[in-house]
Amino acid sequence: MSTQSAQSILFTHTAPQQGFRLLELPPEVADLLASENAPTLYLKTPTTTTTTTSKTSDPREYVNLCTPTQTYRIRQVQSSNSLHILRPSDRGGNEDMDVDVEVDVGVDLAETLTTIAKCGSTLELHVPEGGFRAAEFLGGLVGRFAGGTSAATATTGGTGGAGVAEGKVMEAVFADIPVSRAECERGWVEGCAFVWRGRAWVPTPEVMMEVWKRVVDGAVVQGIDLRAQFLLDDLWKSVVAEEDEEEEEEQFPRALFEAVVRRVVEGEVGKSLLGETLKWASLDKDACVRWVGETYLEAMAPMASAAVGRSEFLSAWKDHLPEAWREEVALAKLTDAVYQLPDPTTICFVTEFERQRSKKNLPTDASASTAAKKSRNWHELFKNQKRQKR
Repeated sequence: MSTQSAQSILFTHTAPQQGFRLLELPPEVADLLASENAPTLYLKTPTTTTTTTSKTSDPREYVNLCTPTQTYRIRQVQSSNSLHILRPSDRGGNEDMDVDVEVDVGVDLAETLTTIAKCGSTLELHVPEGGFRAAEFLGGLVGRFAGGTSAATATTGGTGGAGVAEGKVMEAVFADIPVSRAECERGWVEGCAFVWRGRAWVPTPEVMMEVWKRVVDGAVVQGIDLRAQFLLDDLWKSVVAEEDEEEEEEQFPRALFEAVVRRVVEGEVGKSLLGETLKWASLDKDACVRWVGETYLEAMAPMASAAVGRSEFLSAWKDHLPEAWREEVALAKLTDAVYQLPDPTTICFVTEFERQRSKKNLPTDASASTAAKKSRNWHELFKNQKRQKR
């Protein structure tokens, strides 16, 4: 220290040492906390329900730090060098300081540095490749709405209870999903989740396609152009007969209908009005074509053993779209990872679980090298260098 007045600085340590955990923040989180209207951050862990029902093999004992829009995994990083937390003197000559050294009578305690804690590791925020998805937790927290589900069977398997407001049910589900609010909302919309009879539900792919086919057919009968903006009430009336609306509600809830339409609504309108009734809607053509193709494939050919003919699939895909969008159908419209071709003439769906397992079982040398370079552990760096020399 260039401003010191003494010839030397007394370096001491307290006994016992205090318990400190150092958390390294990425720049975007540090900027968020330093902003004028800093948001509340949340520490979230998986619940017992999501732990026991999830099909992933990832370890379930962890803590995530969640901002309003981003999720970070908190992980411990060991260091070969110890980090000391220092407390400089207050220049008041505090002679009552509890130090574990013998101090010469002539030493000026105003020129003292004291280590009050020793940290052998730090905590850092990590975002895994592919990020975080609410969908893998959502399925374990809500009921599965399959064909034939009625009020009589709606008393089990969901979150909430009869008479509970939709917003409260949704918030209760989000509270148990260890990802950010924005990612929870995205997962809710993408899964066509809805609240019915005071409980949260996610429809099966078969139900989604059944609802969507009724939407397309009803729009044709009533002359509703799905390419333009339309009133949701008009579309609902085209799907169910007015005199049978109460009876239809038992098998075909209005909330389910809105959830399916919300899935393909253009822009951020669907998510921004989450928890509210949609009045107007305008469909996103590209998102709609892709979602219909992927959902139909998941419903009809969920695995390789149930693969369907490729031409048969493409034809059925076209039949589930508005007439003006039929020519948009092509395998190139699908996300690459969601399907596979077991043989030259068939096609089937690839689940998220299978996609993640394939990624873990097929590491590349390039990815391993990149991971080693980013590592802070010197032994991993040298291990990678030895492999390259061989």
